[in-house]
Order: sequence, then structure tokens, then C-alpha cells
Amino acid sequence: MPTDFPEITVVKPESDHKVSVIFLHGLGDTADGWKGCMEGDLQFDNVKYILPTAATLPVTLNFGMKMPAWYDIVGLDLNSQEDHTNITKSSEYIHTLIRQEIESGIPSENIILGGFSQGGAIALYAGLTAKMKLGGIIAMSSYLPLRNTLEATGTVSENRDVRILMCHGTADPVVDYSFGQASSRLLRKYSTNVTFKTYPGLMHGACPEELTDIKKFIEERVREVS
Repeated sequence: MPTDFPEITVVKPESDHKVSVIFLHGLGDTADGWKGCMEGDLQFDNVKYILPTAATLPVTLNFGMKMPAWYDIVGLDLNSQEDHTNITKSSEYIHTLIRQEIESGIPSENIILGGFSQGGAIALYAGLTAKMKLGGIIAMSSYLPLRNTLEATGTVSENRDVRILMCHGTADPVVDYSFGQASSRLLRKYSTNVTFKTYPGLMHGACPEELTDIKKFIEERVREVS
């Protein structure tokens, strides 16, 4: 396990463990920022939530301030320079967490990756490049990073046609709604199972309707394996 990532927070299932969800927080947050949601709105008796916290990095967009970040962000434009090194490093860390769940007895098809904002970007990239077939990917207020690298290298193999749920608010001032839309179109090159949900007026955050949609997405996998 990489040593520069802090300790993982786990929300354990209350009964027979069927599905694992690895969920990644957004820029400047930690696992604790989403723990309450997993214990409340998104709680399932047979779902285990694995909540990693990103390493601390200087973030160019925030004047070099150090904070939990899955990768550096230079700008908010779709054509801004991307931090290939840390996007890859964070994705490999998530692949390690997936392998640990498989070793614990959970089939890869019963593992879902998810995340908010920057965490959702890593969930998408790590999910598409994983060498084991997953049960789904959730991206909230997010976008697909390193899209040109994915296309050029042909690294998407095991997770072609993986179920993907993208959720985005129309009033998002951080990750523009159009960025999410553009990413959903790009993702359809790799999967025919992409769903893009729109939440009118929602800014850079979550809303009850969105959490309901996410719970339904997870519940579909739970029903399939029960």
C-alpha cells in the first residue's frame, strides 16, 4: 500500500457483505466529508463503503496551497494542462484497493467506484483503466481526465460497456455543466451503458434527488447479486 495516502475510512455493512463501493472525495476534502452520507442517505445493510483520503499536494489553481488532492489542477478549462503523473498514481492506488477487496472475497463485478468532483474524475479514469471488470462507476459533478491519453493508448479493455452514472447540476460554477456533458459523450466511445443525470439549479454539490439516483444505481447491483 502506498505510504503517502492517509488511513482509509470504512463504513462496514451491518449484515452479509455483498457489494463494495470505493468512493473518492473532492479537492480539499477528506473521507470524513462523505462518511455521514454513506451512513445515512446511501446506507445499505449489505454494502461496504471504502473511503480513501487523497495525499496532500500543492494545488496550482489555489496558489500552490497544500491540501488533500488526487492530482494538481492548473485551470478549469477543458484544455488546461493535466497532471498525468498524479492522476496515474492515484488511479493505481485505487486499483490496489480494488485488488484488496477481491482478495478479501468480493468479486470484482461487485465493486463500484464512485467520487465527487476530482474524486469522480479519478473514479472514471481508474475504472476505465482497471484490469478487472467492475460493477459500475459513479461520477458526481465531474469529468473524464486524460481523455486524449485514453483514446491514444487504447487502455480501456476489461471495462468496455461498464455501467456509468454521471450526475451534474446545471449551475455548477466549478466544473461547468457543459464539461460533464462533453465527458458523457466521450464515455460513450467506451460504454453503451452511460447515464447522464441533470439537476436544474444545483451548484457544485449534492442534492436529495441526486442521492436517490445514486442509491438506485447501487441497489441495482445489490439486487443482481442477492
